[in-house]
Amino acid sequence: MILELSDDAKEYGRQALRAFEAAGGDQLVQQAETKPEARESLVGPILDGLGAWDLDPRTDADGLEAAAALCRSAGYWALPYPVAERLAAPTDLDTDGLIVVAGKRPAAAIAGLEKRWTTITLEGARDAVTGLARIGPGFVAELQTVHVDDDGAADVALGLVLPCWTLLGMLDRAIELTVAHVSLRKQFGQALSSFQGVQFQLTDAEVERSGLDILAKYALWSIATDRPEALNDALALRMSALEAAEVVFRVCHQLHGAVGFCDETTLSWLSRYSQPLRRLPLGLSATRDALTRRAGSAGLTGLYA
Repeated sequence: MILELSDDAKEYGRQALRAFEAAGGDQLVQQAETKPEARESLVGPILDGLGAWDLDPRTDADGLEAAAALCRSAGYWALPYPVAERLAAPTDLDTDGLIVVAGKRPAAAIAGLEKRWTTITLEGARDAVTGLARIGPGFVAELQTVHVDDDGAADVALGLVLPCWTLLGMLDRAIELTVAHVSLRKQFGQALSSFQGVQFQLTDAEVERSGLDILAKYALWSIATDRPEALNDALALRMSALEAAEVVFRVCHQLHGAVGFCDETTLSWLSRYSQPLRRLPLGLSATRDALTRRAGSAGLTGLYA
C-alpha cells in the first residue's frame, strides 16, 4: 500500500497551481460568475496547456495520481471548471465528462459549458445529458437526460473520488487563508493566533484536513489496484470529505468573523463554490446511508476499518 503521490504527480500539481495563479487565480471564479458562458474560454486554454486531457487516470497509475494532483490544485483556486468530471470521462462512450448523480432530479455544476456529458448512478446506469433545465447558483443546473446503458459500474469509484480531491484542495486553501488571517489580526494587543482557543480550533480543522489527505490517497490506491472494495472506499472517502469540510469551513468562518462572509474575502468565494461539491450527488446523510447499504454487515476494510 502506497499512500504518497509520486514526485512527478506532486510536481505536476505544483505546476498547475502556478499556471492557475498566473492566469488570474482568484479572479477566474469571479469573472466566471459574471459570465458563466465564458468558463471555457477562461479556463480551457490553461488546462490544454497543462496537457490535462492527455492524462489517462483509468489505465495508468501515474496518470491517476497526476489527475488527483490537478484536481487538488483546481480546488485550491476554486477553479470555475469541472476538472474532475472531465478527467473521469469513460473511454467507451463518445463523451467529454462523467457526472455521478442520484435521485430523480439530477443536477451538476456545468452551466455555461458546451460539452457532451454523461451521468452515472451508484448502480452504474449511464445517461446522456440532452439539455439543461433550471440553472441556480454555483453554475448548478438540473439535467435533462436519456438512458444509454447500465454498464458503468466500473466508472463510479473514479467519478466519486476525483471530486473529493478538488474539495481537499479547497480545504487546503481555507486553512491557509485562516492561518494568515489570525496571524495578522490583533486583539487586546496581540495576534489572534496567540490565543489558545484559536490554536485549538485550528488544530481541530487541520486534523480533519490531514486525515482526509491520507484517506484520499488510500481511495486512489484502491482504484489503481482495482480492489473489489473500490466503490465502498470511494463512498467512505466522500463521507469523510463532507465531514471534514463541515468542520474546516465552520472553524475558518468563525475565526474570520463576519468578514468571512463578504465577497471581498477569498474564503467567502471558496466556501460558496464548495457547496455543489458538498451537496451533489449526495449530502452527508445520504452518503452515509448509501455506504451502509453497500458495506452491509461485512463492514469496511483497510484504513477505513
